[in-house]
Amino acid sequence: MTPTLRFAPSPTGYIHIGNLRTALFNFLYARNCGGAFVLRFDDTDRERSTRQFADRIETDLAWIGIETDRVVRQSERTHLYDAATARLKRLGLLYPCYESADELDRKRKRLAARGLPPIYGREALRLSDDEKQALEAEGRTPHWRFLLPNHDGDPAVTRRTEIHWHDLVRGPQTVDLASLSDPVLIRGDGSYLYTLPSIVDDGDLGISDVIRGDDHVTNTGVQIPIFEALGLAVPRFGHHNLITTIGGEGLSKRTGALSIRQLAEDGYEPMAVASLATLVGMSGAIEAVADLDALAARVVLDEVSASASKFDPAELDRLNEELVHSMAFEAARDRLFELGVPQEDAEAFWEAVKANCARVRDAAVWRDIVYGDGVGAVEGNEEDRAFLAAARDALPQGDLDSTTWKTWTGILKDRTGRKGRSLFMPLRLALTGLDHGPELAGLLPLIGRERTVARLGG
Repeated sequence: MTPTLRFAPSPTGYIHIGNLRTALFNFLYARNCGGAFVLRFDDTDRERSTRQFADRIETDLAWIGIETDRVVRQSERTHLYDAATARLKRLGLLYPCYESADELDRKRKRLAARGLPPIYGREALRLSDDEKQALEAEGRTPHWRFLLPNHDGDPAVTRRTEIHWHDLVRGPQTVDLASLSDPVLIRGDGSYLYTLPSIVDDGDLGISDVIRGDDHVTNTGVQIPIFEALGLAVPRFGHHNLITTIGGEGLSKRTGALSIRQLAEDGYEPMAVASLATLVGMSGAIEAVADLDALAARVVLDEVSASASKFDPAELDRLNEELVHSMAFEAARDRLFELGVPQEDAEAFWEAVKANCARVRDAAVWRDIVYGDGVGAVEGNEEDRAFLAAARDALPQGDLDSTTWKTWTGILKDRTGRKGRSLFMPLRLALTGLDHGPELAGLLPLIGRERTVARLGG
């Protein structure tokens, strides 16, 4: 059987780097084992889910380089969930409850005040048909809970019931069902919560492995009995640590924190984002990985840290600089053309300036310096003006090329006696208007003779 993994975002906002971590772990795991990768939109929340967010999620994943073998939408699969619901009701494993949210909250508080765990007491199972009809006559509509198999026939008397699995990330795991409330699968308005559609889809789509955040560990203990009740194969599960901000706050689609959309608009490279999202909290160095195949080779799930990993924007900046500084012209070409860099010497321009760019779009600064008219002769003292005049006279004839700078400065050194900073800095200031920047040997041919002479005061 082909290993099949999935990423299942809710299209209720823009995905952030924490969501991307989950997507990458599943996609890279599938790639490592020659499996398939499914993008499943959990869009049963009719009020908050939008096609606009779903389309943007696909765009963001494609920007990273994640390829999907299949895209499904839960909103188009309701008939499957209805059939599963009918089966659970026939088995007596799905029962109606009539408590309001306020009533449930008061029950939990009373239990907590007595020092008891806030577990639902299955009071609804003791309702007679007449009592149910009376509640419905009041206008109450039931929500539906799954009856956990944590009893010996009498649901009112629970016993310790351990669910075990070997987690792909965390190793052996155990959840005691007696410590949990029966999960609500269907809301009072008839809409499905996350759990049942997710289980039905995992079974129907042949999902073999589920890798998700460690906030789902307890959910897994609850979901395994539902898989079994529906006669579905139980996937292998892995629960990775979560990413927080540097201050320790959790990330949220609703706030747009570190959204992939924003990171792309801010000019970061896809592989800088993918490298950090994947490697933070793993053993080994966090480094800029060139492509997703190389990143897949770094993914060893049981080496993921058990504690939350903090996303440090400074790390992303560092990784981005590494990628930009080593970027081949072909990878930057189209963006350079969009910035207005002349096509005829764009490659030479990029090779000259990339080591001084933190992001590709920073090349616009050097475009203006090289080709613009805003750089003029530096106002200096009489000695500096005399030096620049001498430099103008010493400029070798003919086209300026990669050897011109060395020849030119050699002549100036012999004629003026200047060397080191006193020789190079006045030239840099005159030619670029800055006291730092790319090697002038590479910039000078791009600036050209006419602009060079004008900037020297000629």
